[in-house]
Amino acid sequence: RVTLLELLLATASEQSSAPSEEGKVFERHADFLAGCFQEKCGAVLKLTAAADAEDEEALVTIRLLDVLCEMTSNPRQLEHLQALPGLLETAIDTLRLTHLAGKQAVNVFTATHAVTGQEEISHPAVGFKSHLIRLIGNLCYKNKDNQDKV
Repeated sequence: RVTLLELLLATASEQSSAPSEEGKVFERHADFLAGCFQEKCGAVLKLTAAADAEDEEALVTIRLLDVLCEMTSNPRQLEHLQALPGLLETAIDTLRLTHLAGKQAVNVFTATHAVTGQEEISHPAVGFKSHLIRLIGNLCYKNKDNQDKV
């Protein structure tokens, strides 16, 4: 699943001005991926425990977020994703939960997390909160309703 999402990420980053038919396909994919992210976003919190550092559901959720960030960077897909119910709220709630998890104990979500080894630098959850902020920012871009929600 992670590999498939990486392929979608590469395809989404290459799509700058897709023809109408491809745009419809990407809208359906965006709906599906946003729904999957909304369902599985809590899996990332498992990464606070060192034992769950390679949890597959969490890795899939991280890659889903990367794909959604890339899709919201495309003006043609942005408008569609801004209108999806619950996506913005889910991103905000997940950001709050990961921030709280980072405050409660030293883990990958801790802001002052001391990086001591190469293993921690390459951890897939490093940058997760910044990607959530990117998604939230993209969803609020030129959208007064979403700005008011935040």
